[in-house]
Amino acid sequence: MAFQKPPDGGWGWVIVVVSFFAQFLCYGSPLAVGVLYLEWLDAFGEGKGKTAWVGSLANGIGLLASPVCSICVSSFGARPVAIFSGFMVAGGLMMSSFAPNIYFLYVSYGIVVGLGCGLLYTATVTITCQYFDKRRGLALGLISTGSSVGLFIYAALQRELIELYGLDGCLLIVGALSLNILACGSLMRPLESSSSPQPEKMCVDKVPDQYFVYHGKEKTIEENISILEKGYIDEKCVNNVPDCKQDIILNKNVLSSINVNEKDTYKKKVVEQTNFCKQLAKRKWQLYLTYWKETVVLFKNKVFSALFVAILLFDIGGFPPSLLMEDVARSANISEDDYYMPLISIIGIMTTIGKLILGILADFKWVNTLYLYVTTLLMTGVALFAIPFAKSYLTLAMLSGVLGFLTGNWSIFPYVTTKTVGIEKLTHAYGILMFFAGLGNSLGPPIVGWFYDWTQEYNTAFYFSGFCVLLGGFLLLLAALPCWNACTNQSSKLPPNTYSYKVASNT
Repeated sequence: MAFQKPPDGGWGWVIVVVSFFAQFLCYGSPLAVGVLYLEWLDAFGEGKGKTAWVGSLANGIGLLASPVCSICVSSFGARPVAIFSGFMVAGGLMMSSFAPNIYFLYVSYGIVVGLGCGLLYTATVTITCQYFDKRRGLALGLISTGSSVGLFIYAALQRELIELYGLDGCLLIVGALSLNILACGSLMRPLESSSSPQPEKMCVDKVPDQYFVYHGKEKTIEENISILEKGYIDEKCVNNVPDCKQDIILNKNVLSSINVNEKDTYKKKVVEQTNFCKQLAKRKWQLYLTYWKETVVLFKNKVFSALFVAILLFDIGGFPPSLLMEDVARSANISEDDYYMPLISIIGIMTTIGKLILGILADFKWVNTLYLYVTTLLMTGVALFAIPFAKSYLTLAMLSGVLGFLTGNWSIFPYVTTKTVGIEKLTHAYGILMFFAGLGNSLGPPIVGWFYDWTQEYNTAFYFSGFCVLLGGFLLLLAALPCWNACTNQSSKLPPNTYSYKVASNT
């Protein structure tokens, strides 16, 4: 489908506002799941690694299904997908209030809510990139702050609701609030070109008209023959019995000849329909082959290949603090008198600031967004190494703020992806990268929890997390260095919407 030139304004700002609130309502509870994590530990009495699967699935399963989410958005559009995701998120949260055990939460909160979040995230990012070009970094930064503001507010909101109505009542109320996603999704008007070709019709519409005409004629012939035969024979039989028998024999001969012709015509039409179905299946198979060929071409890009490794390692090591920081403070025996604000809330508000500032920086022409993203990865690794040395609320709060700000690099990640592969391949490439991000989100918190169950302390776990993030950052930096690009002379031939760090494919 051909789109109009991005207006960089107009209705695009409405898209930004509704996408902000949609992510706020959708991601508020899953990102602030650390508050619920403590309640589930006490309610079900399971290990930290086993209980951490609930929150990690909720934040990771949607990203794991990003290729499917991308196909849904490409096939049905952002608006229907956003509305459907609202039903999934609200239904999953309400179902979780009736969870009898931790395994039920894996499905209701982890899978159902996670898939709803993945669908909504892909829809909001895709439609925002379609409406903005020059201000894309700012627009993506604004909509991505919705989830961070949701983390900040929902961390305190869920704690208050648990005190007032218990864990079950909290999930019911939060689920009811999520139904407002339906109103946000209804305002996501698609940006389509008036001169764009109409979408292809369904298979039934592609069937030649003569098939349907033939069936109609076939039915009419049979009915008319039966009616004429019956009326003619009845009349003859009443007037003359011998003539009646002779006409019956004659009519049978005529009908047999007609039936032979009809059978031949029917066989011909069946052959035509069979050939049509074979051509349709062949075409669909070619589309699938093209999809996988394009995927192979993407991985021939050194920067893209390093990007998927970096995002996988970053989510394995960088996501656990947002889920487990509250338990880290409780394990450090920090007094509640010194607990001025939930650490998750600090992460949330600083993530909002980080997304805005990093998104604005990405719009400056003199800023290389890839190097900016690599810088955030390296600094995140250093901050993770410092967590085991934090023994007071003040130091944990400072590290939470730093980690929250650096986690704001999510706002420039779609920008980096677009500049690496181009807007035409954004949906395809972003779906692949989000799959690996979801894999990291799903594995990170359980791994940290298992380290704690094994060692009864978080130090080893966060050393491992910091090493993963630093490794991913260094690999991406090496892939982006100009010395690794042997085809630097081709940089002038690159499309105008890419940076010089894009590595040309061999195709």
